[in-house]
Amino acid sequence: MTTWPVRIARRTAEAVLLLLAVGTIVFFLEHAVPGDPAVAILGGAAAHPTKEAVAAVTAQYGFDRPLLVQYGDFLAGLFRLDFGESYTLKQSVTSVIAGQIGPTLALTVTALLLAWVLSITSTLLTAGRSGVWGRIGSVVETVAAGLPQFWLGLVLLLVFAVQLHWFPVIGSGPLGIVLPALTLAIPLAGFLGQVTRDEFEDKQQEPFVLSARSRGLSEGAVRARFVLRHAALPGITLSGWGLGSLVSGAVIAEVVFARQGIGQVLVTAVSAQDLPLVIGITFVVALVYVVANILTDIAYVAVDPRLRHAIGAAA
Repeated sequence: MTTWPVRIARRTAEAVLLLLAVGTIVFFLEHAVPGDPAVAILGGAAAHPTKEAVAAVTAQYGFDRPLLVQYGDFLAGLFRLDFGESYTLKQSVTSVIAGQIGPTLALTVTALLLAWVLSITSTLLTAGRSGVWGRIGSVVETVAAGLPQFWLGLVLLLVFAVQLHWFPVIGSGPLGIVLPALTLAIPLAGFLGQVTRDEFEDKQQEPFVLSARSRGLSEGAVRARFVLRHAALPGITLSGWGLGSLVSGAVIAEVVFARQGIGQVLVTAVSAQDLPLVIGITFVVALVYVVANILTDIAYVAVDPRLRHAIGAAA
């Protein structure tokens, strides 16, 4: 059985390799995109930069050096968490991300919590029940999981902000985060609800559940205290992937609801061919995904006592 130090060391090594792979792929993809980054730095083709100005910027940023030399410099900066200076904003990429990551993380964490609330509510009310309620819950989760986030965001915006005026159109303030968070949370809640429902229905016939019922506990207590705890394990595993996908999906929500965050910055950086900023934001998104999966491992062990005992015995 793998001990905790070995498990953590292995996951850390996997995380480093994953982050290097993500950075490398983005680096070469961005260099494969047509267009001259020197022209982008000078304001784009619409600014009509002179050949002399383009040549000067090319030499200043080292765009005329061999690609492998540029890649070596990129790797050296990556290990220092130095992504260079944004071509368009003329600031260090680290400071730009630091100024924008807060609203994005607040949105994604809120969306993850909402997704769990929705999925647990659906599971407790409908999972394992015969008749129409069980079928309704399953259909709702399937439909929710397949909803496109961009379409869902527009529908929520038109209905609850434009027509009903329950929430602001621009996603700012405490109320302004509700609709963007729901845009991200509802599809994820569908996925979480589906895996939790399947496990919930399997666990209902386990001996520990029958024993709890024989002790006179109410059906609601049995479902909430015993069955749900075990049924949530697959959902917890899925949450690591879910948080990473929420950070990626935040790009859509921030554009639809005009929210501040790295999503808006990323869209602008891609269109402007701002390579350092694109790489920096992509790297941070991958880092969030990796950290989320490590935390998921810890949460999995915290919820399932059998894993704690197994790891402790192995140590």
